Formats: sequence, structure tokens, C-alpha cells
Amino acid sequence: MGNRTRICCFFLLLTLAQSKTVKRDVKALNEIKASLGWRVVYQWVGDDPCGDGDHPPWSGVTCSQLGDYRVVTELNLRWNKLQDVIPSEIGELKKLTHLYLSFNSLKGEIPRELANLPELRYLYLHENRLTGKIPPELGTIRNLRYMDVGNNHLVGTLRELISREGSFPSLRNLYLSYNKMSGSIPSELARIPKLTYLYLDHNFFTGGISDAFYKHPFLKELYIEGNQFRPSVKPKGVHKVFEVFDAELF
Repeated sequence: MGNRTRICCFFLLLTLAQSKTVKRDVKALNEIKASLGWRVVYQWVGDDPCGDGDHPPWSGVTCSQLGDYRVVTELNLRWNKLQDVIPSEIGELKKLTHLYLSFNSLKGEIPRELANLPELRYLYLHENRLTGKIPPELGTIRNLRYMDVGNNHLVGTLRELISREGSFPSLRNLYLSYNKMSGSIPSELARIPKLTYLYLDHNFFTGGISDAFYKHPFLKELYIEGNQFRPSVKPKGVHKVFEVFDAELF
């Protein structure tokens, strides 16, 4: 590392240390801290989730500089043995781009407030105990590219999920594996322009699947095992374990 690079890194760190975190994010993270219980509390020391002069940033919280302030851009609480509901206050983190809550025991429904995250790109909620329907409001997140809600107890239909016009315009990967969803597969789902991986396996889906999915220019994998489709319905591509994709993000 050259002297110029060292100087740039020093001033960046100095700027982050001296900047204040947006009050909205501080308030939201402290409310989340109070609702998630001791497993998170003992790792989150101090009042500022982005850190201050006495304490480092909270574990699993990533902040970025935005003008004169710091904002929370990533929240990673995977593998924390969390057993409560997903805090709706997460929806107040307006600059959040990555949300990882997988491999816990979170229960209850997916909060609609997550749809209030306009910058969200990665949403990983798999391997929990979530129930109810996936909020169709999530389809309004225009930047959302990856959504994994597999291995939960979710119900409902895909028609309900994409009921809003122009749902999930940027979505690439959609993992619904190992839930309790049902109904037919609407051809409208194939209108998501860059849909690349669609995992529907181990649910209660029925009927056929439109040719539009097999002719989709970007769709590489359509995994359908463990449903009640017509015998003529075939998968597309070669199935890969979805945890591989999760790991590729780090």
C-alpha cells in the first residue's frame, strides 16, 4: 500500500469517526436492540450503532458515509439464535441495502414495513419459523434483486405475491423452497425481465407451468421438485443448493 493510499484510508476513517449517524437510524437500531433481546444486546454496546469515540460499530451493522452523516446500509444478524418476531423498525433504515436474518428461529409474519426500504437489494430470511403470507408490498421495492424466504412455514399463492402491477422489477433470484405455499404458477411471474433463479420446490403448488418460463431469456434454473404439478411439468437447468449463492455474497 502506497503512502497516498494510506493517507486516503486514514482520512476516510477519520471522517467516519467524526461524523454523526442519522438520528432516524440511531433511534431505529436502538428500538431493534430492545426488541431482539439479550443475544444481541451483549454485542451492541453504546448508543450509536455506527460507533463513536469510545465504542466500535455494533456487530453485524455496516455504515456508510452520506454527506456529513453516517447511515446504516447493512444489517447482518445471521446465526444469532433469534427467537422473536422481525422488528418492524427495520423499515426505518431508509438506506439499507442488505438485510440478512437467516439461520435463526424468528417467528411471526414478515413485516410489511420492509417495503419501506427503497434501496434494499438483498433480503435473506431463510431458515427461520416465519408464518403467514409474503407481503405483496415487497414487490414495490424497485432495487430488490435477491429474496430468499426458503425453509419457513409461509403460505399463500404466487398470484397474491405479484398482485401489484410491475412487481419485483429488478428481481434476479427468488427462493421459496420448503414452505407451504399453494396454487398455480401465474405466467405474469415470467414477466420479471431478469429473473434468473426461481426455486419453487417442496411446497404445494399445482397445475402446469407456462412456456414463458422455459423461453425466458435469463432464467437459468426453475426448480420444482416436491410439489403437485402435472406429470408433464419439467424443471429447467441444474439444481444447486441455494446456500451456495448465499455464501457467494460474502
